[in-house]
Amino acid sequence: MAGKPIETIRPLGHDELHVMTFNLRYPVDPSPHSWEERRPVVAELLTTEAPHVLGSQEGFYRQVRDVAAILTGDYEWIGMGRHGGSRDEFLAVFFDTRRVEPLEFDHFWLSDTPDVIGSRSWNSGCVRMATWVRFLDRKQGKEFVVVNTHLDDASEQARQRGAAQLSVTVSDLRKDQPVVVTGDFNAPAPDSRPHAILVDEGGLVDTWEAAEERGEEVGSAHDYGPLVQGGDRIDWILTTPDIVTRAVVLNTIRRDGRYPSDHLPVQAALKLP
Repeated sequence: MAGKPIETIRPLGHDELHVMTFNLRYPVDPSPHSWEERRPVVAELLTTEAPHVLGSQEGFYRQVRDVAAILTGDYEWIGMGRHGGSRDEFLAVFFDTRRVEPLEFDHFWLSDTPDVIGSRSWNSGCVRMATWVRFLDRKQGKEFVVVNTHLDDASEQARQRGAAQLSVTVSDLRKDQPVVVTGDFNAPAPDSRPHAILVDEGGLVDTWEAAEERGEEVGSAHDYGPLVQGGDRIDWILTTPDIVTRAVVLNTIRRDGRYPSDHLPVQAALKLP
């Protein structure tokens, strides 16, 4: 990667897709980091950046509804609670219908029984899942797939097996179409086994490493504290090699000392083949 440092991205033309991954942080933190207090910063982030596709993690149903209310007008979303229905955390995918049209979607669980709702394996600390959507880019008439996930934070075995399952799923979904993977992987890039399984062995590309331009590199999970230069980047946007990454940033928006989450959103400007 040989690019200049940038602070934000703006798609340069109709051939670029703006994709964001964002761990919303479930609503348990006390003031000053409660969801109610963070929500205005989330609103500023999303209305300013207006991604075409947003893969969110960890949001409970009321948070998903709040994000949907922020992204008014032409945005829709697809998702399911990891215990089914509206129960527990969502891997919700939000999208701008002016730019993309969903063609099909599904959910699967990171376990030995991926079709069983709420299933878990491999000493996972909790239920983990993924949501995928096949889109049509209305501007270009091209199809692409987005897979959104959240790997386990407690079990290295679960992270590795989940990464391997995702790698197989991406291969099955591709059908000669480009794929974008968004998520909180709970593993540092590039120096972790899950990253190696997906990138080195699975053939995916880390947009941060491939970007022509990128922002300042700091740890993506900051726990509402000072940002750490060169810290662990555990939130990623990956793509199949046929997608070109023009720019990628970790968004560091903060208002009155308050971040929108304990994770930084990651944004990428992508060009489909």
